[in-house]
Amino acid sequence: MVPLLVVLLLALLLFGAGFALQILWWVALVVLVLWLVGFVARPAAGGGRGRRGRWYRW
Repeated sequence: MVPLLVVLLLALLLFGAGFALQILWWVALVVLVLWLVGFVARPAAGGGRGRRGRWYRW
């Protein structure tokens, strides 16, 4: 009985981790696209912050 519970708990844990990892992959993909769009759509004037204008503050 105990090994069956351990296997079921492990299957549930792996299913939950797989779902969470898939969500994290989609979040990472969205962040990457936004980051690339930020480099393409940056303003032409640097605004005194260096040669290249950045769309982020850090």
